[in-house]
Amino acid sequence: MEKRWVIRKRPGSEILNKLSSEINVNADLAALLVQREVYNYSEARAFFRPSMSELHDPFLMKDMDKAVDRLCQAIAKGEKVLVFGDYDVDGTTAVATFFDFFSRIHSHTLFYIPDRYKEGYGISKKGIDFAADEGVTLVVSLDCGIKSVDLVKYAATKNIDFIICDHHQPGEQLPEAVAVLDPKRSDCPYPYKELSGCGVGFKLMQAISIQGSLQENIDLQNYLDLVAVSIASDIVPITGENRILAFFGLQVLNTCPRPGLQALLEVAGLDRREIDITDVVFGIGPRINAAGRIAHAKAAVELMLCSSKEEAADFARNINKNNTTRRDVDASITSQALEMIEGNEQFVSACSTVLYKEDWHKGVIGIVASRCIEKYYRPTVIFTKSGEVAAGSARSVVGFDLYDALEKCSDLLIQFGGHMYAAGMTIEPDKIAAFREKFEQVVSESITKEQLVPQVDIDLEIGLNRVTEKFYNIIRQMGPFGPGNMQPVFISRNVVDCGGARLLKDQHIKLSVMQEDSDVFDAIGFGMPEFYERIKNGEMFDICYCVSENNYNGRKSLQLMIKDIKFGNEKSSVYEATGIKGRAFN
Repeated sequence: MEKRWVIRKRPGSEILNKLSSEINVNADLAALLVQREVYNYSEARAFFRPSMSELHDPFLMKDMDKAVDRLCQAIAKGEKVLVFGDYDVDGTTAVATFFDFFSRIHSHTLFYIPDRYKEGYGISKKGIDFAADEGVTLVVSLDCGIKSVDLVKYAATKNIDFIICDHHQPGEQLPEAVAVLDPKRSDCPYPYKELSGCGVGFKLMQAISIQGSLQENIDLQNYLDLVAVSIASDIVPITGENRILAFFGLQVLNTCPRPGLQALLEVAGLDRREIDITDVVFGIGPRINAAGRIAHAKAAVELMLCSSKEEAADFARNINKNNTTRRDVDASITSQALEMIEGNEQFVSACSTVLYKEDWHKGVIGIVASRCIEKYYRPTVIFTKSGEVAAGSARSVVGFDLYDALEKCSDLLIQFGGHMYAAGMTIEPDKIAAFREKFEQVVSESITKEQLVPQVDIDLEIGLNRVTEKFYNIIRQMGPFGPGNMQPVFISRNVVDCGGARLLKDQHIKLSVMQEDSDVFDAIGFGMPEFYERIKNGEMFDICYCVSENNYNGRKSLQLMIKDIKFGNEKSSVYEATGIKGRAFN
């Protein structure tokens, strides 16, 4: 699939020279830092050396004092408290984190995770009824609840109070809870708005530790492995507080993770390497998610709460089996979905994809939508039967507002919710054909030609002779990488393979590349077999890539992770970005 290369505008020489001089780095590294809004020595120090002392005062968050007072009251009166969270990674890590912490200071604490298929997303009537049956008088909801106006009212009829900890966009009306903790509240002065659901729960833990009189000394940094998993898996920006929490959370994951996460690392084959955000996103997150997709997400919380290696190993093996099942189901349904597209000329040429099959597994349709976009890059909705209705999961492409498009089709939907890039919905099955037609009309009228071509964002154009061990070591210290602080991507032009080109498993290209004045670098491009013959025949080409370190049999060497390749006749599809977000510079 052809990709657009978009190169960020290089900052002016004045600011680069100033920063280079202050922190003793070359202009290329200074440019990378300016692109990340680092302009001087003090900002560079904070960027490269995050500190827990830089976290904001939790009481800056609206209603935090009310939440802490109500929890202290529950402790004093011996009330039963229920910790309620969503079934995805953010929700389950949030529940495990807050439950483990709060149950150490208050023994009358329970937790509850809704069933994905029987109860659906967020606070449920069944969950409130469970709380009432157990004699619970206070519920702390995590990663959900900000729009549960009616359900919080229902809980009040059963004498149950709510403290809501959420990070999603509020609706026009807030629930009538004792406290609503959400940085995205319009009236919330909290300086950082992009915390994960688990992160909001962690701020509540901080506040309790500051104001409450704890019976034992609890080190909150011991919970940062779970917070880091939530940040990575929920794809929130790794900036500000999230970057600090992720930085120290990765340290915990790499030195003394809790038994449950250690067991997951082992079944994922990640226990003998340094863990980074990518490992969490692709190794830990999917396994935790699989617990709720294939069985019940309660198992994921129980795994994360395990105190012994043996117990954790049993849970992890079962969850890993669920993940294997999930992958098999995902692969099978993706194959069917692609066949449906390829078997219909109208589907192939459309600007959107809308597919329905009533026996597809509801737990993986979101993943299938993403897989379809990898092959047919356009807004995609996958439906399956769910009781008497059809449930759908939608994914978008860079720059296209999926939520807005669904809003224009809302007359055909029973309900929908989500944001710009992902959404869920329900519809009557006999209206899917009409929805497909209207959704295609809406998309085709508003999507641009560029938005239908996947984009590779590139930081800098450099020569391969700039890629050195020192260069890489400084780049590595710029992590953790993720949204808002992506791993730097570079272009090097007119490179050639030195005769080592080969295909791995008929899918991946392994190269030895160089420029006229550079050393030879090992390089690998996953899923790029279409380039092999031209490279093998000696054609010169441009590459965009990230720099990584390969550790093979104890020997470390730099390796280029190729993101895309362009030959001479394709280079016109390289664009330069118009500017850089942040402060003005010369």
